[in-house]
Amino acid sequence: MSTWNLSETKHHVLICNGGSCMRQEGEEVTQAIRDEIKNLGLDQQIHTTRTRCNGRCEDACVVIVYPQGTWYHSITPDAGRELVKQLAGSHKEPISTISYSFENGYFQPNERTRVGINKK
Repeated sequence: MSTWNLSETKHHVLICNGGSCMRQEGEEVTQAIRDEIKNLGLDQQIHTTRTRCNGRCEDACVVIVYPQGTWYHSITPDAGRELVKQLAGSHKEPISTISYSFENGYFQPNERTRVGINKK
């Protein structure tokens, strides 16, 4: 097992690989995000970790970005690539896929989450 030098890391991307997310292209999302990081030469700035279930199965595929504390829902491989570009500063954040964002010391639901609308 290798040990990563995180001294230049700006973002930690957690990609859910739990059962529901894997049924919603979790493996493909993981590879798309990692490929885009490599293609853009961002290996030192963006670190990824596969997780098990994050408890938001209705939101599959879930991706979480720290230190921002932003939880994304319904991430597809294309959306994962766009998210990496956004983290690199070359694209606007995909607001429509945010479930929660960290504000004022708490996770705040976006409007979709607040009214309880499921993605399907």
